Amino acid sequence: MQFNELNIIAPIQRALAAQGYLKPTPIQTEAIPPLLAGADLLGCAQTGTGKTAAFAVPILQSLAKPVSAAGKRPVRALVVAPTRELATQIGDCFVAYGVNLTLRTLVIFGGVGQTPQTKALEKGVDIPVATPGRPKKR
Repeated sequence: MQFNELNIIAPIQRALAAQGYLKPTPIQTEAIPPLLAGADLLGCAQTGTGKTAAFAVPILQSLAKPVSAAGKRPVRALVVAPTRELATQIGDCFVAYGVNLTLRTLVIFGGVGQTPQTKALEKGVDIPVATPGRPKKR
């Protein structure tokens, strides 16, 4: 099977090819079609099997059509990750797979200056990827 058989739009297919992805993995083959059709899905697979692309590609494709709303770009999808490292990796994947689209992704986590993140949100972000803060030890 090839990515074009999953009805993925050409801009995303080009980005996947640029990342070296030639064929979808089993989790991608099983997850992408129902997600593109608007279904909910719970997927489980080992590390390194392409889970991020399995959910990121359908999100990017569903958001690929520009929003016609006037004013600030609204948040259109939210990705929550358990750690800042994973949030950063997921954010990098959204940027890489969406490189040929006009979507904005922002990774948000604590422990760094809040001002740059706040300013980016004020400008408008389509897909924030965030991680909750850790409670402070007492």
